[in-house]
Amino acid sequence: MSKKVFFVLAILMSLSLIGIIFVQSYYISNSVSNKEDNFNFNVKQALSKVSKNVEYEEFRDYFNKIRPLIAQDVDVIKDTTAIRNLYVRQEDQARNETLVYSYGILEENYKLSPALFDIGLDTISIKKIISKKETKVFKANDIDGNLNNNEVFAKYSNTEKFLIDDYYKDFAYTIPIHQRITKEKLNRLLTFELQHFDIGIDYEFAIYSSDLATKIQTDNFELEDQVTMEVPIFSEDNGNYNYRLLVNFPDRNKFIWSSVIGMLGLSVLFTSIIIIAFVTALSQIIKQRQIAEIKTDFINNMTHEFKTPIATINLALDSIKNPKIIDDKEKVKRYLQMIREENKRMHAQVENVLRISKLEKNELNISKEGISLHDLIEDAISHVELIVEDRQGHIETELKATKSSVLANETHFINVLVNILDNAIKYSPEAPKITVETVNVGNNILVNIKDEGSGMSKAAVKRVFEKFYREHTGNIHNVKGHGLGLSYVKRIVEDHSGHISVTSEKGKGSAFTIKLPLIS
Repeated sequence: MSKKVFFVLAILMSLSLIGIIFVQSYYISNSVSNKEDNFNFNVKQALSKVSKNVEYEEFRDYFNKIRPLIAQDVDVIKDTTAIRNLYVRQEDQARNETLVYSYGILEENYKLSPALFDIGLDTISIKKIISKKETKVFKANDIDGNLNNNEVFAKYSNTEKFLIDDYYKDFAYTIPIHQRITKEKLNRLLTFELQHFDIGIDYEFAIYSSDLATKIQTDNFELEDQVTMEVPIFSEDNGNYNYRLLVNFPDRNKFIWSSVIGMLGLSVLFTSIIIIAFVTALSQIIKQRQIAEIKTDFINNMTHEFKTPIATINLALDSIKNPKIIDDKEKVKRYLQMIREENKRMHAQVENVLRISKLEKNELNISKEGISLHDLIEDAISHVELIVEDRQGHIETELKATKSSVLANETHFINVLVNILDNAIKYSPEAPKITVETVNVGNNILVNIKDEGSGMSKAAVKRVFEKFYREHTGNIHNVKGHGLGLSYVKRIVEDHSGHISVTSEKGKGSAFTIKLPLIS
């Protein structure tokens, strides 16, 4: 897959994922908004019913009190001009006041002479219907003592309920709100109506007169313009409302979200799975591309590593075939030795690859014994000493550790040290300057191998122990190798219950630190 195709696919997948998340978010937001609108509508409906029921129950109670006092056509003084008339007197001893209310519909009859209109009738009858309503409030000592408490005179037709309703509104207007309705009764009505609309959450309520609080309110009620819901209550005779019923729902948001929390949870779950799958797939694709590039570099380097010895062997064989050389035993012996060395070199490369493979499968049997780490260091230095001297460099040792006995496999651990020293030599553009130092830290021994070579970038330091990894320099083989050495080093050190780390700075060299447990 080319980089361009990979980039396009990654962009399309990312846009698709963003689109899915956006659609899910929009759908959930829209659902919450609909639930909120539905909640507000149901609450409004419930409060409106409560307002009507409060007024209805108050009127019913007044009607039931007054109706028995209304005379049913007994001792009625019928006035020819009266159609309906209601007269109520009620005393309020607490305020030392007496309310006198009267309301009537009157009929006035007129007879006119037909001569005035020049028509053939004997007389003309005209009826005039008028209504009269009057409410007066007196102090108790201003009222004529001839009237008894709760004395009611009534002249009515079958529509006394209409008259009482009109009286009730005028009369109720003068009564304080806490005497018209109790908190318990209002709470009962609110609970019933809200449950009818499946709203079973806690609420706080109050009745306000204009913008002033009344005694009818719960202890924790707070007026909040954004969330407090209200309806008018207790209408006056002219249709206006002086009181407002206000209700708060402390758990309003929790109630609204509870209806979509299941859908939201599933949406988040599935979206998270998609995101994780997408990120994992993308990282795997990137990793596979990196592995492909690393393997390509490995094959190129491995080809180069085998190409030189194969060419050397071919040249040696061609030389031996030469009639002038074949009889010269010294030269033949020299060329055969060259073939043997190159063959050993290729064999070592193959063994290194196989060794790493066995390590990964835990098939490599590594036997360990107690040995001095200082002895292993000296043996490893002897393997590369001639190469260092040939490049006019030097290796300085500072073996400061007083205890150096470790449990190790001699062959493999010498290979570990040689690999690190070999890298220090190969990556030193000038004459190699290497320092090997040991110190004791607690029950461990530290081996520090420092060089003053080309160093590594921060990205290379993070990946230097990965299999096949070499800092990318294109198809340039100025430094021989195949990226297996340090991977092998790390596996062997860890198999010895140790730890290896590296610090490096580009152009200033690298420092490898091996930490191993001591044995007594």
